[in-house]
Amino acid sequence: MHIHILGICGTFMGGIALLARELGYQVSGSDKNVYPPMSTQLRAEGITLREGYDPAHLQPAPDIVVIGNALSRGNPAVEYVLNQGLPYVSGPQWLAEHVLQSRWVLAVAGTHGKTTTASLLAWLLQANGLQPGFLIGGVPANFGISARLGAAPFFVVEADEYDTAFFDKRSKFIHYHPRTLILNNLEFDHADIFRDLEAIKVQFHHLLRTVPANGLLIHNRDDANLAEVLERGCWTPLEGFGRAAVEKGWTVNRHAADYSRFEVAFDAEVQGEVEWSLIGEHNMLNALAAIAAARHAGVPAALAIESLREFAGIKRRMEVRGEVAGVTVYDDFAHHPTAIATTLSGLRQRVGQAPIIAILEPRSNTMRMGVHADTLADALRAANEVLLYQPQGIEWDMAAIVNTLGEKAAQYDSVEAIIDAVVAQAEKDCHVLVMSNGGFENIHQRLLDALRQRQQTQPLAG
Repeated sequence: MHIHILGICGTFMGGIALLARELGYQVSGSDKNVYPPMSTQLRAEGITLREGYDPAHLQPAPDIVVIGNALSRGNPAVEYVLNQGLPYVSGPQWLAEHVLQSRWVLAVAGTHGKTTTASLLAWLLQANGLQPGFLIGGVPANFGISARLGAAPFFVVEADEYDTAFFDKRSKFIHYHPRTLILNNLEFDHADIFRDLEAIKVQFHHLLRTVPANGLLIHNRDDANLAEVLERGCWTPLEGFGRAAVEKGWTVNRHAADYSRFEVAFDAEVQGEVEWSLIGEHNMLNALAAIAAARHAGVPAALAIESLREFAGIKRRMEVRGEVAGVTVYDDFAHHPTAIATTLSGLRQRVGQAPIIAILEPRSNTMRMGVHADTLADALRAANEVLLYQPQGIEWDMAAIVNTLGEKAAQYDSVEAIIDAVVAQAEKDCHVLVMSNGGFENIHQRLLDALRQRQQTQPLAG
């Protein structure tokens, strides 16, 4: 069977491609932008990639076309599929019908932390001999790939609330029917498809309706929006996790300042102490959720806690891209004020008073619409310097953030200007945090190259 995937380089659709290839299908795909790490993964698996949406990519006709949610009516490939009567399906529906049936699905939902928590959970199952399948919106370093079939019964999926396709406006996660469901948090996001927070709550409650009574729902008990969704009706046993010590559920008794070490308790009984390479309170909460879900699948908490020592992180989640003369460059996917604030907080807890330069590209649809404009300045305050990229086509002026933050912030209309600014001010022991959910014109490698060139001619101060 030949499958052609439209939007193949998105993190989710790229995972669909890898799973289809592993099932033995011939797989090809098209995308507007083809860039690593997904393009590298796909080409390594022998999957043919084509730039753009030329209808010629669909000749000869594949057996089925899987259409990503980034495509809409008017796209030339979509119009060709419809006019020619080619069989088509959404990515989530294909996943549900060809992979998830008869599997124990462990789904991770929430505004933030889905990729990290799903990666943690997949690793905890793998490290304890369960060989799970997974589809994750990132590349866990322990696996080196974003999706695989694994061995039955367990399958971990990052459960996104974004809509399914131009012909199916339900959230993706409605298709997955999990037995184990993690609800990390709930905030307003995706303003391009949701009119308000209430619209997202409705979709989350639809998800709750799909979890069986013999399953488990693991929820962040500190999140008021999740609590409100649960109050609308829940038919599944609950386990909560959170910051405060409680008699029931998962919590942390004591921890290092940067959360690189913390003691885990369940129902007020100590289960063990985590020592790992990740930092930040948000990652501690992600770990609690993953430990709880792994326990539901049969992994004792003590073994899960021990396995976290070997968790190697995820590409584009506080990933160190390189270090030149004491200047460390990080890549992070943060695209929402809460994620930006928690990422900076975690880095600040680790590096102490060392200078942090934060670089932000507002690339997500919600960010480009300016929905979070009023909260971005506060989210960026932990940085010593803030460099904001103002791309063409953005619907609001980022100068207001610069005005709020004062002299520590500046606005740029080119990546070249940002690189020049960083090289001019970076000093030894400086940490440069690049935040974007896109390729950002390969700024990370270009920045490292510029720092090396600078070092050859004039060593950095510090």
